[in-house]
Amino acid sequence: MTDEKVKWNSNLSFLLAMIGSAVGLGNIWRFPYVAYTNGGGAFLIPYILSIIFLGIPLLFVEYGAGYKFKSGISKIAHKINSKYEYIGWFIQASPFLILTYYVVVVAWDLIYVPLSFFKGWGPKPEEFFTNTILQNSADPSGLFSIAIYVLIALIIVWAIVWFISHRNLNDGVGKANRILTPLLFICMIIIVAFAVTLPGASLGLTTLFTPDWNSVLNPNIWVAAFGQILFSLSIGMTITLAYASYLPDETNIPRSALTVAIANSSFEVFTAAGVFSILGFMSTTNNIPIGELVSQGTGLAFVAFPEIFNVMGTLGYVIGPLFFLCLLFAGITSNISIIEPLALSVQDKFNISRSRAVSIISIVAFVISLLFATTYGSTLLGVFDTFVNQFGLLLNVTLQTILIAVIYGLDKLLPGINKNATFLKLGKKWILLVTYIIPVISFILWIQAVFTNVIFVDSATMIVEFILLMIMLILPYILTRATPKSGDY
Repeated sequence: MTDEKVKWNSNLSFLLAMIGSAVGLGNIWRFPYVAYTNGGGAFLIPYILSIIFLGIPLLFVEYGAGYKFKSGISKIAHKINSKYEYIGWFIQASPFLILTYYVVVVAWDLIYVPLSFFKGWGPKPEEFFTNTILQNSADPSGLFSIAIYVLIALIIVWAIVWFISHRNLNDGVGKANRILTPLLFICMIIIVAFAVTLPGASLGLTTLFTPDWNSVLNPNIWVAAFGQILFSLSIGMTITLAYASYLPDETNIPRSALTVAIANSSFEVFTAAGVFSILGFMSTTNNIPIGELVSQGTGLAFVAFPEIFNVMGTLGYVIGPLFFLCLLFAGITSNISIIEPLALSVQDKFNISRSRAVSIISIVAFVISLLFATTYGSTLLGVFDTFVNQFGLLLNVTLQTILIAVIYGLDKLLPGINKNATFLKLGKKWILLVTYIIPVISFILWIQAVFTNVIFVDSATMIVEFILLMIMLILPYILTRATPKSGDY
């Protein structure tokens, strides 16, 4: 039997869960890189406009749909019209695949938490990360060779994520976010406070925030800003929709959405200030141009920063652990948020308990994640990440917006969204923006991303992408055809 429909025991629990979902690993390493490579301070103009005209309006859609239907996206699609249920399950295929490798990145970080207390990566962090931790191999035969440290850490991370997620909403997800999200912010505040006092910090801040005004007219900068907002607010992953389905009736939806968007974006900019202050310190200390230190992804988190902590001396023993703890807290809150909509949809259709739904999803995802605990794992992870994000998530935004805004109609969501609103009430301008403009923008983004990052690849990558595409197409079909066990489905 499915659990009785639960609700958040406080608006604070909901907000912290939403902020914990939005603030992930990507905010800490992705935003500084994207901002720097897209005009520095000038990037903030398209970034802020993207928040206002893309991110927040889409948050309202997910809040409104979750609040009204009190269901996951697959059941919502089925309620709109049973022939659209497949779209609901398809939308959730990408978050599921993200879950399988995102836990692995958190596992890498878990390894670095104890190492950071004594700089256990040694004098050559890149060699340590590549050869000792990942035992990296570019040969697909590496799938049959285990990276033992990654495997052990992966099992621990999965145990933590499962333990939190399988419990009831408020004792599990709610309580975890009430603890981890404030700790994440506290750790980052301490890091930034230390970082801005370092010699050379002003160089980093100047580099980050000096505007290249010519770039404002570059359409690629706007595409990057739109993509960053979708990425950082987890739009297209149905997390917001699932969390909003647990909202009590008295919730002020516009205020909650604005709070989450402002908190997330402020954290991104604040974190970028700390990251570039530290990069400015290393540039000054080692006489290395700051542009050579800026990298995206694992190179920054697990290579560049350990190198920086090495030259910080005693201070590195303080900032290092705090940095990797931040990544750990952000990774755990993000992973439990990804599980939530998946579990909700399984509960909705098959009328099983939350605990059982989470356990089934975790077991299947854990088995797949073992691929990334091999010596070929990091190479495979890169392919997964590029394909799922560039092909899957951007397409999800378009499909979800068309399903809810165009087919169902936003006018049916307005009463619920505006019910408890005070200073902000939505109306025709929001409907026009989401119904006609945003689907076009998100579709253009998707086309651009597919042609840039998905189509023109080597043969090995293409084989993996084809397998992923088949999973994304076939798994939703199986779940759609399965007989529902819930009487109101």
